[in-house]
Amino acid sequence: MITTTNPPLLIHPLAFPSSNSGMSLDDAQIVNDSPQVGFVDLGSKRVSHGSRQGDVDSERFSISMSHREIDDGDARLVYVNDALKTNERFEFAGNSIRTAKYSVLTFLPRNLFEQFHRVAYIYFLIIAILNQLPQLAVFGRGASILPLSFVLLVTAVKDAYEDWRRHRSDRIENNRMSSVLVNDRFQQKKCKDIQVGEIIKFSADDIIPCDTVLLSTSDPTGVAYIQTINLDGESNLKTRYAKQETLSKVAEKDRIDGLIKCEKPNRNIYGFMATMEIDGKHLSLGPSNIVLRGCVLKNTNWAVGVAVYCGRETKAMLNSSGAPSKRSRLETRMNREIILLSVFLVGLCMAVSVCAGVWLKQHEDDLEILQFYRKKDYSEPVVENYNYSGVGMEIVFTFLMSVIVFQIMIPISLYISMELVRVGQAYFMIRDDKMYDETSKSRFQCRALNINEDLGQIKYVFSDKTGTLTENKMEFKYASIFGVDYSGEKTNFEGEQRGYYIQVNGQVWRPKMAVEVDKELLQLSKTGNNTKAGKQIYDFFLALAACNTIVPIVVDTSSPAEKLVDYQGESPDEQALVYAAAAYGFMLMERTSGHIVIDIQGERQRFNVLGMHEFDSDRKRMSVILGFADGSVKVIVKGADNSMFNIIDKSVNLDIIKATEDHLLSYSSIGLRTLVVGMRELGVPEFEQWQSSYETASTAVMGRVGLLRKVAINLETNLEIVGASAIEDRLQKGVPEAIESLRKANIKVWVLTGDKQETAISIAYSSKLLTSNMSQVVINSNSKISSKKSLEDALVSSGNFLVSDDQDAGGSDCNTSPPVALIIDGSSLVYILDTELEEQLFQLASNCAVVLCCRVAPLQKAGIVALIKKRTDAMTLAIGDGANDVSMIQMADVGIGISGQEGRQAVMASDFAMGQFRFLVPLLLVHGHWNYQRMGYMILYNFYRNAVFVLVLFWYVLFTGFTLTTAITEWSSVLYSILYTSVPTIVIAVLDKDLSRRSLMTYPQLYGAGHRQESYNSTLFWLTIADTLWQSIVVFYVPLFAYWKSDIDGPSLGDLWTLAVVFLVNIHLAMDVIRWTWLSHASIWGSIIATCICVIIIDVIPVLPGYWAIFELSSKGSFWICLLGIQIAALVPRFVIKMVIQHCKPSDIQIAREADKFGNSLELTGQEIEMNTSRR
Repeated sequence: MITTTNPPLLIHPLAFPSSNSGMSLDDAQIVNDSPQVGFVDLGSKRVSHGSRQGDVDSERFSISMSHREIDDGDARLVYVNDALKTNERFEFAGNSIRTAKYSVLTFLPRNLFEQFHRVAYIYFLIIAILNQLPQLAVFGRGASILPLSFVLLVTAVKDAYEDWRRHRSDRIENNRMSSVLVNDRFQQKKCKDIQVGEIIKFSADDIIPCDTVLLSTSDPTGVAYIQTINLDGESNLKTRYAKQETLSKVAEKDRIDGLIKCEKPNRNIYGFMATMEIDGKHLSLGPSNIVLRGCVLKNTNWAVGVAVYCGRETKAMLNSSGAPSKRSRLETRMNREIILLSVFLVGLCMAVSVCAGVWLKQHEDDLEILQFYRKKDYSEPVVENYNYSGVGMEIVFTFLMSVIVFQIMIPISLYISMELVRVGQAYFMIRDDKMYDETSKSRFQCRALNINEDLGQIKYVFSDKTGTLTENKMEFKYASIFGVDYSGEKTNFEGEQRGYYIQVNGQVWRPKMAVEVDKELLQLSKTGNNTKAGKQIYDFFLALAACNTIVPIVVDTSSPAEKLVDYQGESPDEQALVYAAAAYGFMLMERTSGHIVIDIQGERQRFNVLGMHEFDSDRKRMSVILGFADGSVKVIVKGADNSMFNIIDKSVNLDIIKATEDHLLSYSSIGLRTLVVGMRELGVPEFEQWQSSYETASTAVMGRVGLLRKVAINLETNLEIVGASAIEDRLQKGVPEAIESLRKANIKVWVLTGDKQETAISIAYSSKLLTSNMSQVVINSNSKISSKKSLEDALVSSGNFLVSDDQDAGGSDCNTSPPVALIIDGSSLVYILDTELEEQLFQLASNCAVVLCCRVAPLQKAGIVALIKKRTDAMTLAIGDGANDVSMIQMADVGIGISGQEGRQAVMASDFAMGQFRFLVPLLLVHGHWNYQRMGYMILYNFYRNAVFVLVLFWYVLFTGFTLTTAITEWSSVLYSILYTSVPTIVIAVLDKDLSRRSLMTYPQLYGAGHRQESYNSTLFWLTIADTLWQSIVVFYVPLFAYWKSDIDGPSLGDLWTLAVVFLVNIHLAMDVIRWTWLSHASIWGSIIATCICVIIIDVIPVLPGYWAIFELSSKGSFWICLLGIQIAALVPRFVIKMVIQHCKPSDIQIAREADKFGNSLELTGQEIEMNTSRR
């Protein structure tokens, strides 16, 4: 036997990087080699989405070091307690951080450089420069630069404020005080002054100032508890350990000298590889020995460590970049129309310049006496000779002057308007109480303002299952122990009996979470291990209580005589299993790096933890080596069934293995998550061999990860099956109804999960993703040939369904064939994605109403999204809650993170975040529809209002010898886009609602307007241009003919045109407003009043042209008749056409809007609203 009272060597846990941090076990099983980092760069380099064995370019994920072994060229040398020597060869980064983008000196040039990345800004800058040239000066030099200056100023102020906040945060962070060892004494030092190699001491609740390797802690076993909520959002406590060789050293008394050889800085917050030489010993360091910047020390009085990464080289700072920038689909299409407007602008300018050339040729002899041409000044005693450059140059000058005059054809104000509108839309989405999660007390988060309108055009939704469709709050349900199924009557201990508890120092300790228990199993668990059945149950629950990384935390209650034991861990599955073990009398009380204490039916027992191999995605299991009080040593292993049955000894207990497999099938068929437990005893030679192999592997400089994995695989063999567990992950509230609503909205919902197929199918039925009338096509292949054959067969069968459906559609009495659901596993996708079979998969998936992908890896999730994006123009949305969903979220057009139980990696990488899957329905069907409709209308309206003004100027040019003089004052031209018409556009685009929330939620089919691009398309654009052309003709020619033979001057006519255009575009907008608010009234009518005031102010300034013109003009009745006649003549055709279309061929939106008006009466009469089905 092996003596284990004081084990000669403590093999520390966490020998492997924790690959399921923030994930449930089933989802984590297929993660590639290590967890995904918080942000994944899905740039231009090619990724093999099909591979599951880590053949992915590591640079793709910026985790360059954590998956490779350290060699001298890649190593960083850190001399412990010697910062000077550490930084002698290479000066490593200091601990000062800088998240701010600008400084006082760089703000102006850098901010302007960034703003001028917009081509439109460069265009207006060129226009302003041209206007400064004497030959081309049309407007005053100050007036010409005002619009661009205003836009640049607003954006610069916003950027400056945001950067000031970052500077303030940086100062607070950099000036925090830390305790640093200086001359054998810990002294207070600002965080920004810490250097690599220095020894730092931090106390309970301190924020870790830099990435630090632990040397010692207040716990005699070297354990420290940390909270990583500032790093990855996870609130559960994690355990980190100091090496036994450094535990006894006191920094103030003992001179600590050593050398740490670690990997270069990288972004992988879950990986760390290093070796430490101290006192002649060569020690290995892993992720369990390092605490990262931003973590908080908890439940530990103090800890001492050495800084290895500081400042911008810390993992937290390397992960501080945001998710990849995404661009709105609507804005991309808008750029096409802006190009068309640019072509139209060039056409206007060419027409004016060519006509001017013809006019100049005809009047070449009269130019000397034409006072208005080039404004030749006769007021001075000496009149300068006119400098005529020839027809060719005059045409060029005229063209450039035309560009200056007609410049607002390209709407510069549209860009800033879109930004302001998106901010307003985001505010109302965030404040929407229908998307407030009471459980987590969290509101909707809008992390990307530039794609709000894309929410109204989503065609595909790709969803994770665990934690997204389900709560990810695991509850232990059933157990299969040595072939016996315990799934009988449950008891939940109401009243006085509140489950298992223990007495500790006169206090009652209870598990924090109650678990329903099986009555029979509970009675058997109390019999001890004297009987055969009792021994089997003892082994099962001992395995559940011991084989995990759970940390028990004792918390106070309102009663001083009672304490609660809170089991903190990185996996909800593990927490559920440990709570279940406690409910049956196996209560984990204490965990250190060397032992655990479990109260077993009132008897406290200590087990030495001789070693642990944590879960990794290749093995899909974890194991722990326990030393028992009688000197025996056992290895306990738990993991996924497909992994565990490969290492179970099938030469014995075949009946038990068969029974367990049957139980697992029945559990998974009702949607339960399953794990298998195995165990065997280790003899002395085998344990010593493992111990030697482990020491060799853990201290290896090259190939350490592979060697450690090999050691684990050699250990985990010939196990005796102990049993299996079944855990329920309940559906979130409202998931079935949400999926049904999305389906009615013609949105395809695909579920991509790491769960086994039976579990995924069961959950799909529960969530109404799958229905009983669907025909299922299942593809489970293990080779490329079989995958190809399965796809071909599936295409034939699904094609037959479609043919049958089409034939049935021809006869009204025929029943349509059932929809098709595709179910495919990750093994098949290995041979399909990134191969020629992708096209067949796409064709098959296109024929299916539902796609369910099981056992898929994170990169395969991204590959499925890419499959649709590459082959269709449909908008995609991905939603998930864990680190394994990050690549999928970033690949999709819109990424949504669920702020649930698996940390915040998905939230950190997402465009939007929310607390529950069901919030997707109001987000898409309500806010998405509103945002798309408003933004589409606003873009077209901006094109219209600017083009009307430009065309009025153009018509005037035709009657003034093509000289580009303008009757409208330069200040009115400048203020038109900034003040006269801009505010109503923004207010209406934020507040208007074409349909009520109730209608949009009641009739999800209305969402199809976004799919059909009803609010913004080429037809609407050209109709808008045609309407604009007509309105501009009315505005210009009505006053022209009304005052044709009068003595009215140009400025007076210009004032009339200015007021007519402003009145017209605002009344045009008012005609399209659906939901009036006081802000809508104030903005529209207020803009008209503001325009009148500005025109009056301009006309009372003596130095400006048109002095007192408005007063002379408005004193005559013809002015008011013209103003009224213009509005009627310009808008009546538009009004008539709209009325005819709405009555003869109404859209679904218009039908529902009418129903909104008569909603109460329809409800009373019980009438149904019939949609225009031909349009869908």
